[in-house]
Amino acid sequence: MSINTRTVAATPDQVWDVLSDGWLYPVWVVGASRMREVDDRWPAAGAQLHHSVGAWPLLLDDTTEVVECHPGSMLRLRAHARPFGTAEVVLRLQATGPDTEIVMEEDAVSGAGRLVPKPVRDVQLTWRNVEALRRLAYLAEGRS
Repeated sequence: MSINTRTVAATPDQVWDVLSDGWLYPVWVVGASRMREVDDRWPAAGAQLHHSVGAWPLLLDDTTEVVECHPGSMLRLRAHARPFGTAEVVLRLQATGPDTEIVMEEDAVSGAGRLVPKPVRDVQLTWRNVEALRRLAYLAEGRS
């Protein structure tokens, strides 16, 4: 499992505000290009985001579903990315003084992504998620 950590100059509530706004998903998630629909219950367990991945004109429609949610502290997602398969993503928020430490864990759980050797998969996910956390930080810090 790829694990990335970033401390942001925002409170856990400010970070959570970004995570709980499903329409912002393609702004901070690397590879997601547009939102098609956000479940009214987002980010409650079972709620889904309907998004597209890729770049026009090669877009694939997919979904991300909330597996577990602890408002303000943890969000566990099941992200579908055809044809590569499904990944589990966990975001944990922890206050560190006036800031927030975000820990992002991700790994492929099914499909073609599981066929990639773990060391190679981890390098790719780590690189991608460094950028995702950078984007998430910009959004959260912009709200502080």
